[in-house]
Amino acid sequence: MAPTRTVNTQGKQNGNGVPVRKGVTTRNSAISSQLSKQPLVLKETRIKRKAEASPPKERTTKRSALGNITNAIGKSFAHVNEPKKLVKRPILLTQVKPVIPAQTKPISLRSLDKLVVKTDNVLPAKSKLPPRAAKPVKKEEEKVEESKIVALRRSLDLERSDDNSLYVSALEEVAEESVKVSTRSSSKTAGKAIKEVIVEDTSVPKTPEKISRLKQEPDRKLPEGVEWDFDGENWQDPYQVSHYAMDIFNYLKEREEAFPIGDYMEKQVCLSRWMRSLLVDWMVEVQESFELNHETLYLAVKLVDLYLTKVTVGKEALQLLGTASLFIASKFDERIPPMVEDFLYICDGAYQTRELLRMEMNILKIVDFDLGIPLSYRFLRRYARCAKVSMPTLTLARYILEYSLMDYATIGFSDSKMAAVSLFLALQMKDLGSWNPTLEYYTGYSIAELKDIVVIVNEGLHRKHKEALATIRNKYSHKIFFEVAKVPLKEDLDL
Repeated sequence: MAPTRTVNTQGKQNGNGVPVRKGVTTRNSAISSQLSKQPLVLKETRIKRKAEASPPKERTTKRSALGNITNAIGKSFAHVNEPKKLVKRPILLTQVKPVIPAQTKPISLRSLDKLVVKTDNVLPAKSKLPPRAAKPVKKEEEKVEESKIVALRRSLDLERSDDNSLYVSALEEVAEESVKVSTRSSSKTAGKAIKEVIVEDTSVPKTPEKISRLKQEPDRKLPEGVEWDFDGENWQDPYQVSHYAMDIFNYLKEREEAFPIGDYMEKQVCLSRWMRSLLVDWMVEVQESFELNHETLYLAVKLVDLYLTKVTVGKEALQLLGTASLFIASKFDERIPPMVEDFLYICDGAYQTRELLRMEMNILKIVDFDLGIPLSYRFLRRYARCAKVSMPTLTLARYILEYSLMDYATIGFSDSKMAAVSLFLALQMKDLGSWNPTLEYYTGYSIAELKDIVVIVNEGLHRKHKEALATIRNKYSHKIFFEVAKVPLKEDLDL
């Protein structure tokens, strides 16, 4: 350290008797000035050091990932323990609380009858109103007033109820209303009204024949060879919708004609079949990384083919088309769809937000905002459940169906037929038999109608793709999917 500087003590003295030279401040003079103003100076310097000054570099340490969170918690506890004087605030507020005159207080509907105006402008502690004379009211007016009171109480009870569901059945709603009105009403007319309501409600369950008809399985005449009635077995399960299942899938088959896909590759000057296969492979990878539903993938591929059927697209916009199709399909099928930034991140910054949203609008205009497109994945689930197929066999059929998405030769076939062909090939590869009358009844297709498509799909499975198209095969080679991609293919099919 440098030696202390000696200062000539000759000169003027400050107020504390310390000699100071002109223009020079010694260490003793600084200490004495701090001691003279000790309480004020210490507080100011301490606050300034916390707010402005930074700690020396020798004492700094690296923070962990949760360092900010732990520091915030520590500071919050420190602030709670330090200011003990804040406890006096509620006492001061109660003492300084102004007294509001009676006329300026808000008046509720319930306290309106109890209000009494006096010349002193002071309300008594307990004021009782004299009984009012009841006006003669007609019977019709009494019924109207009672119905209004019942409706008001019912709405208040619904607001106060703990049940968050707003969809209450009619029987439950009327029963609750009758109980509440009977406990709260004291007039005889209200009691008569309640009895009438209860009589009307009890008249509903007096017909057990209707309930038994609804629960009873239908007597259907199945064709010869059909082993079981799948919808009849699940007739009492509301989640199966067995009453309308056949009608729903017949309607979806009719809807397939509204979304035709032709041979559009001749019109696409800049595209090729290989580029489309690369795009579908990339979309499968996106679906797997984002953990999207399979319905989202199938709908996105369908949107791509429908758009390419009507619009010519350049090579640079092909990935943008696939991204926008996935974005639309995820918003249609997913519970929590990914954000726009997520899809832009997948494209590695090749496109901007404006371009993605513009492509989204173009796709929706081409499809006429009709996203209820029949998907082969839904048909396959229905066919497999009706045939009571095991999960490994169903997964193998899903692998065949998803693998055929990359094959351009299958874009013109209907989704219901593609689902039936995939299930047939899965049964053949597992040696579980051929097409039987049960599958023919529930799918609506015979093996003669599916023969040509089976040959094309089987050829696509035997075709060896390059390593760039290995996403689907690697996906279904995992144990989660029962390693169905490793099942040996069939050379000769039982057609």
